[in-house]
Amino acid sequence: MASSAAAAAVAAAGAVITPSKSSHPPFSAAYRLLFPILNPLHSLSTRHPHVRPISASADRRQPPSAAAPTADATTAPLLRNFAPDEPRKGADILVEALEREGVTDLFAYPGGASMEIHQALTRSPSITNHLLRHEQGEVFAASGYARSTGRPGVCIATSGPGATNLVSGLADALLDSVPLVAITGQVPRRMIGTDAFQETPIVEVTRSITKHNYLVLNVDDIPRIIKEAFFVATTGRPGPVLVDIPKDIQQQLAIPVWDPPLRLPGYISRLPRLPARPLLDQILRLVSESRRPVLYVGGGCLNSSEELHRFADLTGIPIASTLMGLGAYPTDAELSLKMLGMHGTVYANYAIDKADLLLAFGVRFDDRVTGKIEAFASRAKIVHIDIDPAEIGKNKQPHVSICADVKLALQGMNALMEETGIYQKFDFSTWREELDKQKKIYPLNYKTFGDQIPPQHAIQVLDELTNGEAIITTGVGQHQMWAAQYYSYKRARQWLTSAGLGAMGFGLPAAAGAAVGNPGVTVVDIDGDGSFQMNAQELAMIRIENLPVKIMVLNNQHLGMVVQWEDRFYHSNRAHTYLGNPANETEVFPDFLKISEGYGIPAARVTKKSEVREAIRKMLETPGPYLLDVIVPHEEHVLPMIPSGGAFKDMILDGDGRTPY
Repeated sequence: MASSAAAAAVAAAGAVITPSKSSHPPFSAAYRLLFPILNPLHSLSTRHPHVRPISASADRRQPPSAAAPTADATTAPLLRNFAPDEPRKGADILVEALEREGVTDLFAYPGGASMEIHQALTRSPSITNHLLRHEQGEVFAASGYARSTGRPGVCIATSGPGATNLVSGLADALLDSVPLVAITGQVPRRMIGTDAFQETPIVEVTRSITKHNYLVLNVDDIPRIIKEAFFVATTGRPGPVLVDIPKDIQQQLAIPVWDPPLRLPGYISRLPRLPARPLLDQILRLVSESRRPVLYVGGGCLNSSEELHRFADLTGIPIASTLMGLGAYPTDAELSLKMLGMHGTVYANYAIDKADLLLAFGVRFDDRVTGKIEAFASRAKIVHIDIDPAEIGKNKQPHVSICADVKLALQGMNALMEETGIYQKFDFSTWREELDKQKKIYPLNYKTFGDQIPPQHAIQVLDELTNGEAIITTGVGQHQMWAAQYYSYKRARQWLTSAGLGAMGFGLPAAAGAAVGNPGVTVVDIDGDGSFQMNAQELAMIRIENLPVKIMVLNNQHLGMVVQWEDRFYHSNRAHTYLGNPANETEVFPDFLKISEGYGIPAARVTKKSEVREAIRKMLETPGPYLLDVIVPHEEHVLPMIPSGGAFKDMILDGDGRTPY
């Protein structure tokens, strides 16, 4: 992904970068750390009726006699109200630093080394904590929040196992370029390195799966480090930043200085500059000389959807999307070839194979896209634009490359085309007609067997009933690929999935985070029974907060994608991929309806194709969360399929688990 703000910052070469002052009002002297005054509690919006934060507009200058708490003083949140020159705990400094970064929602699970932070959060006038039930759920929820809003997600965990439970989510965010700030409690400084209770060196553990990380050793560094963490997470190629804070730092009193300069000279000096006009001219010349150009767009285009639309309108070049890029350009638009790669459409992969010019924007030539790298786009000249210099030429050597923000590059090329009128000379109608024939010959399709429910059919019905407007999250496996193929994505940040890491258990907590970041919007977790069970405990949070999260489990009682590979390449030998009860294979195990009932969430099961439409309609019309257990055959395969390491000529178009191979 790209950040035009970063390029603007770099334009002032050599300038000292100082964070802008916050408009956050100074705190009055009425509040004292040892003798807090309770202010009136104010009700929350109906979105979170269970949480009791304090209104940011509360009068913090009331005398003690004016205080009128509406709840028991032992449980009511305390209003933070410091004078500017008054010492306060490091935890309070941290929370105010988060407020100054615009954080209003975060995902934190308390523990011994982070409880000071949680105490400080109860004194925040503007931050709401959303309590999921596992730290992995917290980090995936923060990821769902960030992916769906474009704003950095924030999660907090305690030391030791709490911190290590964030690892999968951090790796996922790094691979998918998701801006996250993860804060962990740590044992006191004097105990670091002594194998203290719940001590893990989380900075060392996560060094290779974060964009940057910090161990805070001085309480006065908190304002600068938090400012830097958000800057690093959101500029250049976005990614996760971890901040580890020992408990004694959280407890230490200090007077914060809110405007320290950033200490990132090396990082800032390496941020990409504005794209050079001669290179943009060269790309447009290549376009004018080509006959079969294709746009290959990825997650790096999610912030430049408008510019991509304009570029496509001006050039008339067909667009193939990666799994991460779905929605950057509408998948139901005339120029869209939908998804390319291992389970991409025939016509998208055909276009790549026959292209004479490949415009690769915001992509990294991942192996699940390219297959056999030597055969990928072997007839084409390649133009690669990406904000991360490490990706240029890493897997596929381009003929022309620009290390820049894709948004700025597209803006520049659009302006050049409109200025020169060169786009009027582009005519790729013959090429588009050729691809339209491929669409008609090889559409996405599936077979039906009596009244069994094809999983693809359930997703198509969901697409129809939501008019393609819902935010979709998934776990990882067959259901993930079918959701990518059969749901129509009309806008960026509508499709949330663990693409690079492929982390099962992502769907439900990511849906919770997306619902928090997009109040009132329907969020549907299309999940598999295997992925769903990995974080099913997060049903608690969506019930407590009454979020409009719908869970549609495509339940085949197996690890479906692994079963598909067993069918194709291992003579259908089942190697621990059956997830049901071997003692009674006729029953659905476990019973998701009973699990859902235990969390107070309405649920239903559907076993016949004729019942699917009405069942999905009821799910969507039921207020709040809902679980629909859709029983599908385990023999179904995701097609098309290019085997790992294969090329376009190796594409598999038919067959399923009912056929021996």
